[in-house]
Amino acid sequence: MNVRAAAANVLFQVVDKGHSLSHALPAAQKTIRPRDHALLQEICYGALRYLPRLESIANQLMDNPLKGKKRVFHHLILVGIYQLSFMRIPSHAAVGETVEATKTLRGQNLSGLINAVLRNYLRDQEALDEAAVSHNAGKYGHPSWILKMLQESYPDQWEQLVEANNSKAPMWLRVNRQHHTRDEYAELLKNGNIEYSLHSQAADAIKLAAPCDVTLLPGFDKGWISVQDAAAQLSVDYLTPKDGELILDCCAAPGGKTAHILEHTNDTEVVAIDADPKRLDRVYDNLERLQLRADVICGDARYPQEWWSGEQFDRILLDAPCSATGVIRRHPDIKWLRRASDIEALTELQSEIMDAMWGQLKAGGTMVYATCSITPQENVLQVKAFLERTADATLVGSDIEQPGRQILPGEEDMDGFYYAVLVKQA
Repeated sequence: MNVRAAAANVLFQVVDKGHSLSHALPAAQKTIRPRDHALLQEICYGALRYLPRLESIANQLMDNPLKGKKRVFHHLILVGIYQLSFMRIPSHAAVGETVEATKTLRGQNLSGLINAVLRNYLRDQEALDEAAVSHNAGKYGHPSWILKMLQESYPDQWEQLVEANNSKAPMWLRVNRQHHTRDEYAELLKNGNIEYSLHSQAADAIKLAAPCDVTLLPGFDKGWISVQDAAAQLSVDYLTPKDGELILDCCAAPGGKTAHILEHTNDTEVVAIDADPKRLDRVYDNLERLQLRADVICGDARYPQEWWSGEQFDRILLDAPCSATGVIRRHPDIKWLRRASDIEALTELQSEIMDAMWGQLKAGGTMVYATCSITPQENVLQVKAFLERTADATLVGSDIEQPGRQILPGEEDMDGFYYAVLVKQA
């Protein structure tokens, strides 16, 4: 398939149909040549980062919007505008290939319209771009409810967070200490002329200067390293697992944190549960590549009696379902798939899971509550409410008035993440 046609299809699936980019993009990559995968990803990610700006330009250039069965061609126009505005592709090639995509999409009768729209954009680009950023949505590339949340929650930092959300995420590696120390693996990268830097807190984290295909990394197929953001790697530092313990990774898919616990311990029984059987396939795949073993269970964390009849756990890592507002730079579709009303439903679900998991924790045990969100409702306020209703819960390592640690997107080039450490009184 023509790459621009594939990109238009992906945008249509995400924006109009509400499918996630992590679902739509891999499906589209199967329809194009492998050498074009990176180009397709760049167009889709970029167009979703700057969607309101592209929409504004398209609306200025068209008298009548494309509707119904023609909607995919509206997204093809956005694909064309994104290339002309943000990519280094020569304008004649960007226009020509985008118009050519109408054949693949069976809309050759619209090729003239799309050609005219893109050439008119080139003719009046400066004025059109200026108008497209004259409103907040176009200027900041975020829906109004997220902008409002950022401004209210982080009045001194919200513009930095917007910028971080609209930036490209770095590629972080997690070194499997069952095979190498971080310094040993860093030496392998150095020998392969792969530039990198080390994280100051996450002891297994290495950031590549430029993302690359994992098959080019030493020992990836042997399980020597995994790809995982440094903020997510900090979970093992807050959990502090010990050899021989019984540990639960709750809401575990895709399995990165499960594997990290196993990489840090010996003779440890780790139980990984998740409610989504398809996502659990990723857990199995990761464990197999890393040659690690865990008890993987499909189950709803709110109802542990349905999937667990064993003893209580020494430690529980509760990586709760959340709005994922901390990982927008990796998943720009979150901005357009999430709604403000989702937050209330998610906080209710999180509190239900916290209460259920607390009952599965041994006296004296540790539970780490974690999210990849930056909304106070899901994090600080959630933990405060839990402490108020749970008499035998003690907060460790942070202030009761501002419980836990909120990592913001871009902080030491990490994703946004939240951690709170809770100990069950004996």
